[in-house]
Amino acid sequence: MKNTLVIIPTYNESENIVHIISSVFNSLPHCHVLIIDDNSPDGTSNLVNKMIKQNGKNLFIIERENKTGLGVAYVEGFHWAINKKYDFIFEMDADFSHDPACLPNMVNALTKNSDVIIGSRYIRGVNVLNWPLGRILISYFASKYVRLITGLPVKDPTAGYVGYKRKVLENIDLDEIQFVGYAFQIEMKYKSWKKNFRLTEYPIIFKNREKGESKMDKSIFWEAIIGVIKMRFIKFK
Repeated sequence: MKNTLVIIPTYNESENIVHIISSVFNSLPHCHVLIIDDNSPDGTSNLVNKMIKQNGKNLFIIERENKTGLGVAYVEGFHWAINKKYDFIFEMDADFSHDPACLPNMVNALTKNSDVIIGSRYIRGVNVLNWPLGRILISYFASKYVRLITGLPVKDPTAGYVGYKRKVLENIDLDEIQFVGYAFQIEMKYKSWKKNFRLTEYPIIFKNREKGESKMDKSIFWEAIIGVIKMRFIKFK
């Protein structure tokens, strides 16, 4: 759909970027794709710019000077999307952990009764491939922890495969978003819910990356643990 934007933040994703962009367009031919690259030293942005020059009327890139976190990149992308008047705005990882083939059904959900559609690993059991058992357990019980502390009625609150109607992003003060990692994903869903928007989960199978290096570290994990408690006391206008 030409009113749909898929935002893909990147840092050192040269092994995945061409394939993921092609796969998104194959799944949703008339969508637009925005790459937000945090000055990747591996040449990720060069590959994107080459695709734009070859046949990239629906492909765009923002090249940032510094690596300042996932949340900061997405907020910049959200502002860009709002200014361009896209109806549906999606978050997606570059490493194929989020299957582009799910996009048509997720877009369809936004055209019907959802304001926020969440690609959920836990709405139907546990659907994660190629993760160590310890990481699965941490992720699964972290989701339960978030629901317990915040009351957020979502089984996968840290999910990063998410689509928003533009009105949701317009009604959240994006410049007041406090977190950058997993906590950013929780904060966006929590604020959407507190604004009385309709959140729906769509079952996906999450696959661990096969190429490139994970950007996950302990600081992101602890930000989420502490951030959830802070979120509980956020006041909404």
